[in-house]
Amino acid sequence: MTTVASRTLQAVLLDMDGTLVDTEDFWWEAESTLLAELGHPIGPEEREIVVGGPMSRVVAHLLAVSGAPLTPERLGDLINERFVELIGQGVPVLPGAKALLADLAAHGVPTALVSASHRRIIDQVLRTLGAHNFAFTVAGDEVERTKPHPDPYLLAAARLGADPARCVVIEDAPTGVRAGQAAGCHVLAVPSVAAIEEGPRTTVRTTLEGVDTAMLRALVAGG
Repeated sequence: MTTVASRTLQAVLLDMDGTLVDTEDFWWEAESTLLAELGHPIGPEEREIVVGGPMSRVVAHLLAVSGAPLTPERLGDLINERFVELIGQGVPVLPGAKALLADLAAHGVPTALVSASHRRIIDQVLRTLGAHNFAFTVAGDEVERTKPHPDPYLLAAARLGADPARCVVIEDAPTGVRAGQAAGCHVLAVPSVAAIEEGPRTTVRTTLEGVDTAMLRALVAGG
């Protein structure tokens, strides 16, 4: 029998790039400029395909469409290095992100940052976001299977002692949305580049502005 307790929000699991911080432009600049410098430019139509990572999928696609003579490992390293250079002076926080994190903290809701980005990138972005806003963070290079697999979100829920069905995942890209859905979580999508459709246990908003603990609790309570 479903009870009120079984529909109570236990945790919020948040993506980073394009969800809390406006880094998707930096990722695309890193990817597109590197390939152009190598003499293998790519068109803007590829951006929607690579948004949201993970890096293994991104580099495989970029190598396939560009024909650049690099190994996936080398291209991935170059993209990460260029990205770190680009965000060296900080990254813009998206509207509503800081207010949401503060509201979740005020209501004692456990949070985790779950990203397909590598650890060194997360740690740099946390200088802007504030590591104190999260119980812990999960990086894409710390799990065997990252998004769109459910593993990162299942790991985060388990570490928080939460039932995935009582967690809300907040994402901006289809890859991350699929990961949250596969984990059995409620998903709040705020699309950054690629379109995302509403569906069962998936709600779409245009911005995080106005998103608060009460709203996220209502998503879980609604089943």
